[in-house]
Amino acid sequence: MPTEEEDLFSAVDALLEQVSQDPLPPPAERKRLREAAGLGQAQIAKALDARRETVAGWESGKTEPRPPKRAAYARLLDGLAARFPAPDAASAPAAVPEAFTGPAPVPAPVTEAPAAPAAAARPAPAAKTTTSSRRPGAKKAAKKPAASAAAADPRFQNGPLAVVDVDDDGQVLAYCVGGLVLDVPAKSLPSLIEWTLAEARLGQARLHRNGRDADPVLVLTPAALERYGLPAALSEEERRAGRLPDSHKVVKQLTKAKWQLTQRGFGPWARIYRPAEGSKRNCVQLCIPAWNALDAREWDKKDDPQLPTMHPADLARYLGTYAERVMTPRGTTAVTGLELMVALRPPTRAEKDEATGEFKRAFNADALTAVYDVVDCEVPDEHPQLKGKFARHHLRTPAEMLMEEPYDWCRPLTDDECMNPYLVAVDINMSFAAAANGLVVGLNGPTHLTGNPKFDPSLPGSWLVDLSHVDLAHVFGRTVDVDRLPSPFTPKGDRPTGPAWYATPTVQYAVELGFDVAPIEAYVRTQTGRYLDGWYKRLRDAYVATMADLGVTTDLTGAEFLEAMARSKQVDPTMSLLVGAIKATAKGGIGKLRQRNRGQVPYGEAWPALARETWRPDIRAAVLANQRIGIHRKLLRTAAAANLYPVAIGTDAIVYPSSGPSPLDVLPHTEEGKPVPGGFRLGVSPGMVKHQGTQTVLWAEEQFEEHGGVFNVSNLIKNDPTAGEGE
Repeated sequence: MPTEEEDLFSAVDALLEQVSQDPLPPPAERKRLREAAGLGQAQIAKALDARRETVAGWESGKTEPRPPKRAAYARLLDGLAARFPAPDAASAPAAVPEAFTGPAPVPAPVTEAPAAPAAAARPAPAAKTTTSSRRPGAKKAAKKPAASAAAADPRFQNGPLAVVDVDDDGQVLAYCVGGLVLDVPAKSLPSLIEWTLAEARLGQARLHRNGRDADPVLVLTPAALERYGLPAALSEEERRAGRLPDSHKVVKQLTKAKWQLTQRGFGPWARIYRPAEGSKRNCVQLCIPAWNALDAREWDKKDDPQLPTMHPADLARYLGTYAERVMTPRGTTAVTGLELMVALRPPTRAEKDEATGEFKRAFNADALTAVYDVVDCEVPDEHPQLKGKFARHHLRTPAEMLMEEPYDWCRPLTDDECMNPYLVAVDINMSFAAAANGLVVGLNGPTHLTGNPKFDPSLPGSWLVDLSHVDLAHVFGRTVDVDRLPSPFTPKGDRPTGPAWYATPTVQYAVELGFDVAPIEAYVRTQTGRYLDGWYKRLRDAYVATMADLGVTTDLTGAEFLEAMARSKQVDPTMSLLVGAIKATAKGGIGKLRQRNRGQVPYGEAWPALARETWRPDIRAAVLANQRIGIHRKLLRTAAAANLYPVAIGTDAIVYPSSGPSPLDVLPHTEEGKPVPGGFRLGVSPGMVKHQGTQTVLWAEEQFEEHGGVFNVSNLIKNDPTAGEGE
């Protein structure tokens, strides 16, 4: 290109740059001009080679266009203003033009309470200064939580996490809860971590006064990975190791900048920190969805993934709402579920020493505070304590192992039941969380009772007792067809044949039914508490609030509830994913109490989970026993009241033969139209049931024939085939 032409172009660019700094009309006026011309945001975005969300940000006043788009946008607004002048200057929105607001202020110290992000427009930023923007599509759903979070703790005014992305102009943006968007000036990953801790105001206040604040989480999109020198996907070797090698250039950058990684290294959920300064933590957690940090089986729909194409603002809304209603995610939903227990019942607190006046660490009596000895009958086969006690492939019997698991039971249909055209499956909402509510569990180590101890229902633990004599046929003073009901004492529904290990809720149920029990020995815990109550309430409130967002509330009648549930899948896809994540958190958190060896170490050697205070298989067994007993209690009352019997149960799904396709056709009611007391009741609250699906009796018979006998059809009867098994 000729030198003269280059000079001319440079002169023009300089003029454009000067024009681009001229003040723009107030945000409300920008919107008025566009609407007066009958133009859509998408049309303007296309003309300026920008995104619709970017134009929406300009009109909301939360972001300002940069050169060269600013000059073109200013030209457009000038042309529209000439054609569509304001009808009355007095009625124009009172807003100060951006040119007279001066440079944006440096973020205030964390002790100063700023306005909530959802309030008024902020001044336009100077170079490399944090700014904010609200995405209009997320405003309604997230405005209230964002404002309440800011009011609650000004240190974390921008929410618990941010999704870091790169826009069409190459600018790095951090999408926060409530539609807030922050400009990110960081050019490298170490500087991104520095910016997060110094300016971003991300994090979450502790859930318990003796706990600790949650570290900020940055979710990196593929574009952000590329910007900061990280691979778009892990190699096969890196995936097996679960981390990048220490020789990777980004890991070296962090090391050079004096940042450290946990023993997990730089993986899908990387934790980057420096040693704490007193009570102040210097830690940021990265979440990398492209590396499978958000497993589709927990956070997404495994058969129809939504997250890979989700807009960063929607992803921030999804994970941010999860953080506000449950807690800041720490990894998988199971990991987060377990961490929620600890966050709500911290093991330690600061206690002042009266003699010295200094604070020291003290243990909380209502928490899990130590790793105690384990009991042979309560641990899985690969536990090192069982090494050498059984043959390698020996299947332990109920007299050798505590087998408290959910139901997996099915039976053939009777001739009369085959006359019904349908099988209707109902599913218990949040069944494991509901079973944890009010449950008394052990908080200390086991005490071994021998010599035929007397059963004490107040002592949680494991009891070796013979329940084969329990006959359910006349427990309600009338004949119940016990052959059409599963036994409450075994997961497969078989009647016990001799002594077996049971958790306290199971033995207590036998006593409740009026039968004598005579334990042979037991392992019990003498320090007890309702450890999971707060955990249940937190998850219950999160679930009920999210279902309300989908139009399913607690005040609906049975028919209204079914109609609302049918509509809920189409109301808000993001909130639908959140419902699944909350349910997975409840189920996974209970499962983590007895996390098994997943190949981390050879069979028979200790795996990392065993070093946790929260590795408590006895508590998991008590919850599962209570869940199974709760189902059986309702089955028995339903059978006694309406002569109605299930044909299959899978975890928390119960299948009944029915004359009609709806749960209203099968679940019994009193003469007043109310559900049978003690039976299954339609509703959204945990412990109540919803419609899982309907199939024909002919379909079930075909399944039995195809599988060569009775086959558990409960988890195949689903209106939504993408739903997981159990909750």
